[in-house]
Amino acid sequence: MNKREIGKSGLYASELGLGCMSIGIEEKQAETLLKTAFDEGITYFDTADLYDFGVNEQLVGKTLRAVRDEVVIATKAGNRWTDSKDSWTWDASKAYIKEAAKQSLKRLGIDYIDLYQLHGGTLEDPIDETIEAFEELKAEGFIRAYGISSIRPTVINEYVKRSNLSNVMMQYSILDRRPEVQALPILTENGVTVAARGPIAFGLLSSHWRIRLAKASKKGLSWYKEPELERTLSTIESSLPEGRTLNGLAFRYVLGHPAAATVVAGASSVEQLKENARAVQEAPLTEEEYKWIQDISKTADYDAHRL
Repeated sequence: MNKREIGKSGLYASELGLGCMSIGIEEKQAETLLKTAFDEGITYFDTADLYDFGVNEQLVGKTLRAVRDEVVIATKAGNRWTDSKDSWTWDASKAYIKEAAKQSLKRLGIDYIDLYQLHGGTLEDPIDETIEAFEELKAEGFIRAYGISSIRPTVINEYVKRSNLSNVMMQYSILDRRPEVQALPILTENGVTVAARGPIAFGLLSSHWRIRLAKASKKGLSWYKEPELERTLSTIESSLPEGRTLNGLAFRYVLGHPAAATVVAGASSVEQLKENARAVQEAPLTEEEYKWIQDISKTADYDAHRL
């Protein structure tokens, strides 16, 4: 599987990354999925301290320790579980970010985190203080690079202007092209890459899209009315170029943008994981294919994510 550099960090991610939130908490199943991913050529693994109260980090670290030097482990911080564990609060303070990194390292059982990310963010955060935390963690050898996970263009712009971040994780797909206007241009200009989550748009950009369609309006695609979404998907599916599958087209479209480093997809079964690994290795899109998709799909605005 091809690899791409994450920003200017010297770290290289496989074009397909595994979103580890989907691996569950049963150790044997999680281990099977993680090992299969590695065997399929996936070397980028995304987790977070929020997932399963830290259990996800423990499973990822335990399984991948044997191939530590061959993988990129990305995790996130900023959300703090309450004592009752029924909700969480937001904390982007320097003290918390630095302590959270050390706790993640303990759960992962590793000496350093490859890519450490702020798990959200708003303009009301102490952004300079947060950046200081990341820079100090990097200088101290606890992390190799840092970034943010955000869909807020205003927040992304501030971090690009004020920090040395390497990567932004954001939702991006054929059906969610919002980043193309308000985020990707500034990232490309500054050498910051994207780890795209949701590249298959909640399963809509797969052969199972008809089953998934009824749930789409609840899944963050409100700029499409259901009949319009159905027409778009039907048109794409019925006009697929020879040698293309719908999920392969979805992956290659996102990877066609110069800012893209990796597409991060979850997988809850070995079969799904192997299909994703196959699909991402379809040929890059031609210019004609890329333009065809853009003509069929639509862009939208981040109206609800200004702060």
